[in-house]
Formats: sequence, structure tokens, C-alpha cells
Amino acid sequence: MGWSALWISAALGVIGLSRRPERALTMARTIWAPGLLRGAGARMRVEGGEGVDWGAPALFVCNHQSMIDIPTAFVALPCPLRFIAKRELAMVPFLGWYMGATGMIFVARGEGEKARQSIRLAGERVRAGASVLAFPEGTRSLDGRIGPFKKGAFVVAIEAQVPVVPVAIEGAQRVLPRGGFRVRPGEIHVKIGDPIPTRGLRYEDRDRLIEQVRGALIDQHRSLGGLGGLPWATAGLRARHGPVSSHDR
Repeated sequence: MGWSALWISAALGVIGLSRRPERALTMARTIWAPGLLRGAGARMRVEGGEGVDWGAPALFVCNHQSMIDIPTAFVALPCPLRFIAKRELAMVPFLGWYMGATGMIFVARGEGEKARQSIRLAGERVRAGASVLAFPEGTRSLDGRIGPFKKGAFVVAIEAQVPVVPVAIEGAQRVLPRGGFRVRPGEIHVKIGDPIPTRGLRYEDRDRLIEQVRGALIDQHRSLGGLGGLPWATAGLRARHGPVSSHDR
């Protein structure tokens, strides 16, 4: 906690002096995240990513096991990252200031006009060149399995017409278990999948995109020794399309 508070203070100072939030994102990738992982005794093994155009905007989608997933993603993905987060976080003192200053993307929940407007604005930000990361489960897994996905991030990807890159994380829940701050030294495995295009997709295609991305992420997670996904986690798809995929059985 002390390391993060020190780094956020430094990052806000850099942004205030330089007016360049990209410098704070670079600090996150090269200073804050590696330092936090070293302090936790976490060793990382990263594979994949050969098919990713790291100079082009994309939506990176990760399963969520632990609070240490965020620094893990910063280290594993070699590009400036912004996160898609619920709008309520913008109101949190200090953390919200940092997220706003670095251009993190806030999305309102629900189906109302405010939610749709936030999706459109997020899509514009991504089209302008921002690569973003989302944890579409919305919360950390209780048992390491991949849970159901919320739709907001995928609508942003379709709005921006950028590829979705599945990123599987395994081992983070053992290094920093849910429900506490006591770290346990260990290895975190990350597998970066192939980009899944959204060019030509429309809002009506969002469920199919979720199905495809979630299936790929479950396969990657299992290849790392993870448990894969919960059965029928994309429940709405089952009713409309029949069995979603063999990944969920």
C-alpha cells in the first residue's frame, strides 16, 4: 500500500509538471508494477502475443483472480495501458484523481442514455489510439474459474472497431488471495492470445463476440493449468443460441 501511495503521488506530480499523462503510464509499466511484483515475491512467465500489433489500439480482456492482476497486466503487455472501469471509481479520492489524470476510461452501468453515452465516448477514445484493458467478470473469481462476462467492454470494442485480445492469468490468486493483503511468493503465468477482430461487427453481435472471446480465454487458462470457466456462465446466450460452446460444459 505504501509503495502504491508513493508512486501515485509521484505520477500525479509528473503529470502536473509535464502535462503528459503518457509518462505516468510508462512509470506504471516500468517502475510501479515491477516493484510491486518484486515486493510480493512474484515471478512471471509470459507467453504468446506474437500476433498482436503493439503499436495499434486494442481491447485486452483478462480473467480476474487477484488485485495483483493489475500490475501483472502492466508488466506483461508492452504498451501504454488504460483501464475500463466503473464510473463510481472516478469519485474515489486520490485513486480517482490518478485514473482521471491518466485518461482511464469510465463506463456507466445500466442500459440508460448515460450508459450509452459513456460507451460512445469510450469508443472514441479507443479509436483515437488508446489501448485499454478490461476485466469483464467485474469482480475477482472466488475459486479461480472464469465467471460470466459483462457486456460493456465488448460494446466499446465494437464501437471502436478494434480487435479484442484475450489474456489469461493463472497463479495470481495464490500470490495474493482474495480477501486480504498477505502475499505469498510464487509464479504467475500469463498467456496472450491471438487478436479477435471486430471489423464489421455491430451492437447486435456483442453476445457472439463475448462467446468467442470467453471460449478462447478459457482455452488459454486451461493450457496454463487453470480451471477454465464456470458452466453456462454466459447464460443469456444459451437461451437464444442453444449450447454456447464446449468450453462451458
